Amino acid sequence: MSSTKTPQREVFVSRSAFIFAAIGSAVGLGNIWRFPYVTYENGGGAFIIPYLVALLTAGIPLLFFYYAMGHRSRGSAPLAYRMAHKSAEPIGWFATGIAIVIGIYYAAIIGWAASYMFFSLGDSWGDDAESFFFTDYLKMGDPGISFEFVPSVLIPMIIIWVIILGILLMGVQKGIARFSKVFIPLLIVLFLALVIRALFLPGAIDGLNALFTPDFAALADPKVWIAAYGQIFFSLSIAFGIMITYASYLKKKTNLTGAGLVVGFSNSAFEILAGIGIFAALGFMASAQGVAVGDVATDGIGLAFVGFPTLISQMPGGPIFGFVFFACLVFAGLTSLISIVQVPIQALREKFGLANTTSTIVVGGGMAIISLLLMPTITGLYALDTMDAWANNIGIVGSAVLAIVVVGWAARKLPILSRHLNAVSSFKLGAIWMILISITGVVLIYMLITQIVAFLTEGYGDYPALITGTWGWGMIAVLAVASVVLSFLKWPKKTLEDMNAAIADSVAEENHSNKNKGA
Repeated sequence: MSSTKTPQREVFVSRSAFIFAAIGSAVGLGNIWRFPYVTYENGGGAFIIPYLVALLTAGIPLLFFYYAMGHRSRGSAPLAYRMAHKSAEPIGWFATGIAIVIGIYYAAIIGWAASYMFFSLGDSWGDDAESFFFTDYLKMGDPGISFEFVPSVLIPMIIIWVIILGILLMGVQKGIARFSKVFIPLLIVLFLALVIRALFLPGAIDGLNALFTPDFAALADPKVWIAAYGQIFFSLSIAFGIMITYASYLKKKTNLTGAGLVVGFSNSAFEILAGIGIFAALGFMASAQGVAVGDVATDGIGLAFVGFPTLISQMPGGPIFGFVFFACLVFAGLTSLISIVQVPIQALREKFGLANTTSTIVVGGGMAIISLLLMPTITGLYALDTMDAWANNIGIVGSAVLAIVVVGWAARKLPILSRHLNAVSSFKLGAIWMILISITGVVLIYMLITQIVAFLTEGYGDYPALITGTWGWGMIAVLAVASVVLSFLKWPKKTLEDMNAAIADSVAEENHSNKNKGA
């Protein structure tokens, strides 16, 4: 038995608290507005097959991978990577940087949804939801770089950041866990009510037929399988430090694989529920306009802030339906944003030996200031859209590729991580898990190379090079340089001592030590 004591740090008091927080992180805006359209575009009901394959072969195995890194080191993303190998630390800082970028623009979308909760009650967009959103509300200018503020966007964003920082200042258990335990059940109840209402709309069946009618021929298209892996990957909040950070708050003897299964399947269940609700509503919209469902089906910002407002204006009881829909977006966004902002707070807290309150104010406050200076401007949407595209398709995928290549392949840490998972979990892992991680690495490398080539050769939409160069490639370059620079700064001695003590005191190391003594 090791005599080294586990360092005292914030923890989730129960596994259920962690599970609610992890589900809250995973269930975000992408589940509601991305999954239904990706399913529709990639074979309808047949897409569920590659989707489930991707969940079982990539999503859940990667969750286990990041849980093990965070739980074993009891540290933030940079510290967990440093534990794996000193040269891997920049990967952790890069993942942390991606979380900062996503947090900066994610708050803006939640602010829009908060505004639209109340716009729904008065049908504020009138007969032209598209013109209202882009011109009247966002007051979009030319796709350049301007810092002219839009007060109607700025005010709700300030409120969002005050809520986020207030919750994070309360800490892991009293803030994050308590908020997630209340708002995740509330989100599910509200969304169930939304889905049930949508199912009774005229034309709802047409929408569900459009979504779920299987096109099995699509399964022969490699792009459909890549889309499935991409959807699972993006929707589970992996590869930008969240699951490493959250797992580091778990108690010593926590069933990690059991928690991973619950989180993975809960996230997918919510996505399928979202698909049913969204396409039932789109079926009504298509019926009301006398067009095919495919003519009104879209995703992302266009679905939420143009398509649904148009739908709300056409349906009976639209104002209440709209209020609940945008409330769901707000709750889903808040639970995700809390986890996103906690990643850099914990990383810089450990790197510079800061107190939790100080780190939250400095890091969270700094992110809020940048977000409030950049996003509520007449060119904010251009920056947001570009940052989102590069952060997700280059940043997150690149972070995961580096993690698997460096930690899994080069440093050969998969057996150690597997041993750690098996020491505390009921669902045991072995060679199959390590093979699945490696296969996932190959799939992600293909996705990353394909996306880089597409961005370099085709650009991004009709955005000028100034936009993509600044908020896309420029952002990635700044994060890469900052990640290397931060890795050269020394860690506080106590932080490294705490990490080594946590590893030495882990169940896996105790078992390993006892076996060696017995031998």
